[in-house]
Amino acid sequence: MITWQDFEKIDMRTGTIISAIPFEKALKPAYILEIDFGSLGIKKSSAQITKLYKPKDLIGKQIIAVVNFPTKQIAHFNSQCLVLGVIGSDKEVTLIQPDNQVENGLKVG
Repeated sequence: MITWQDFEKIDMRTGTIISAIPFEKALKPAYILEIDFGSLGIKKSSAQITKLYKPKDLIGKQIIAVVNFPTKQIAHFNSQCLVLGVIGSDKEVTLIQPDNQVENGLKVG
């Protein structure tokens, strides 16, 4: 169990995907995403979401991501945030996103 104080340390924000390209050097199929978080700027992430999403369909999609993890190196790439998704029974990832369009960078709480 975690405490409420532990949960409050997690900084989840809304962002809009502005680019998505295949991550050729990743061990598992993934995309490199650039995500606009409004006043927090643009951050990059590696996301294993290739089973359900094509790069062209991701552009303009709003997502939720954790933005206060340390940078994680994956192959030659530095991932700056963790895009959140639901992992299905076949290990496919469905992105978590707001029902309505909201401002980029808003805090999830």
